[in-house]
Amino acid sequence: MNRKRIMWSIVPATLIGMLAGSGNAASPRNEKVYQAAEVNRAGALELLKEIVNIDSGTGDVEGGMKVEAVLRARLTQLGAEVRTEPAEAPGLPDNLVAVFHGTGKGRILIIAHIDTVFGSGTAASRPFSMDKSRAYGPGVGDEKAGVVNAFTALKILHEMGFKNFATITFLLDDSEERGSPGSTKLIRRLAREHDVEFNMEPGDPPDALTVWRKGSASIRIQVKGRAAHAGMAPQDGRNAAVELMHQLDALQGVFPTSGSGITANLTVLRAGERANIIPDAAEATLNVRYRKAEEFDAILAKIEAGAHNTQVPDTTVSIAHDPAFPPLTENAQIDALAGRARAIYAEIGKTVELSGNGGASESALAMSEGTPALDGLGYVGGDFHTNHEWIDLNSVTPRLYLFTRLLMETGAKPH
Repeated sequence: MNRKRIMWSIVPATLIGMLAGSGNAASPRNEKVYQAAEVNRAGALELLKEIVNIDSGTGDVEGGMKVEAVLRARLTQLGAEVRTEPAEAPGLPDNLVAVFHGTGKGRILIIAHIDTVFGSGTAASRPFSMDKSRAYGPGVGDEKAGVVNAFTALKILHEMGFKNFATITFLLDDSEERGSPGSTKLIRRLAREHDVEFNMEPGDPPDALTVWRKGSASIRIQVKGRAAHAGMAPQDGRNAAVELMHQLDALQGVFPTSGSGITANLTVLRAGERANIIPDAAEATLNVRYRKAEEFDAILAKIEAGAHNTQVPDTTVSIAHDPAFPPLTENAQIDALAGRARAIYAEIGKTVELSGNGGASESALAMSEGTPALDGLGYVGGDFHTNHEWIDLNSVTPRLYLFTRLLMETGAKPH
């Protein structure tokens, strides 16, 4: 989840009641599915251990291919048509696409990402582990548990002989943590070919699905100056690092750094290569989050305006930005999917909340193509992008039941 993850709001209880069909008795649970979820729990955790213990940080081509090889073999055994789609940017592994064909109506797209934010060697130094209530490891929740939840649900459908869907397409994205530069065109194309998209990002604690997300982009402030010997002729230099500090100081307090709306945070800072040289280049990256697409243009305009006001003579400032994920904006289509999910969860006596957060994901790309998207369908977890990331082991069976039944319901009746 390139970003990650704070639950900013919960949908009001009145709306939740309407979405769940408040006042109506819950349907009885599907015993066959529930028993299958319980039986497959141990296998799901074994698979999770296997892929968590393979480093696959974004750009780790070898690691990504290893994770995909594990899943390719298993998906092929389930009868899927499995293919690779070339990465759309250099230095990334291929994307993996598995397609299941059925006899029903619903065309379902499942998206999960295999990349993490952790570098090579992390899995060896901090491998998968469990205690009584939680599992830990690099990328355990974000998003390898989501990969496992999707695969295991597909396995259950295969074991049950369930075919009441037209197609189920499972995309393993190679680069979500950088905004999916290796798969954006593929995601948009696949979204247009399907009736619904389910995203396997983790559920927010204590137990929530995601119905809105902020958009995400990086804005780079780049300063060019003039190098000089820092001891013999510093007066000949034009210090790019000092000008960058002026630029950042001018932005202090202009944008919030936390909260449910716009945020802008300094995340990367670079200047200089040697201690005895006045730096002739400096760069800062701001990670920007926003609720509405038009808000990004306003943020960019404010930062660009400051580039014309330099304080170090003979320095120049330029502004660049990398497009990433648009916002996922809650709407009636998303609420309808969430209502179906809540009704399914009620079958096992549980309530799932509806939330939103500052983390971006591929579901916004799908929704921007007009395909209804429901997010946060992995296991519940927290502390993502840290060395104590975790998932809640108590969420494994309920979430597996939820997703399996959701595939069955939308396969038979997509809308």
